[in-house]
Amino acid sequence: MGSDLSLSVRPVRNGLGIVSAKSFRQGATIVAIEGKIVSANEVWRYWKIDPRRAENCFRYDAEHYLDPDGEIGQYANHSCNPNSGIIKKGRRLLLKAIAAISFGEEITHDYSTLVGDDDGWKMRCNCGESNCRSVVGNIGGLAAGTLRNYRRLGIVPDFILATR
Repeated sequence: MGSDLSLSVRPVRNGLGIVSAKSFRQGATIVAIEGKIVSANEVWRYWKIDPRRAENCFRYDAEHYLDPDGEIGQYANHSCNPNSGIIKKGRRLLLKAIAAISFGEEITHDYSTLVGDDDGWKMRCNCGESNCRSVVGNIGGLAAGTLRNYRRLGIVPDFILATR
């Protein structure tokens, strides 16, 4: 796993998660999500042999995913009230602070921002936030106000919006 002194992987509410080892201001780039670009077919293969690995993949474009296996990105957890989001800049996925993040705080993002309407994936949510949706699914399942806010923050990639 790549070394980044501003982050650590520690036990959090839902297993292991990314925890800040310094403060981040809103708008700051936290870390580049590293990994291997794989096809959607490869992710389907993961579902059959290693579902946990499949769950950790990030949608990269319309037909590809980023597999962060062995990198810090595999510990990126969901929250219905996230403090970060994934943006695509050039050929890289970056974790960006959408709120100020304090030292020792878990860094979370909303999985729905990377799940297109062309994907039927869902999971039961256990984020513990007061606005928890109970079920995390694709972008089409977000409330209109939440989606508007995420778009304003720039954390919904165009290829995800194109699935709507």
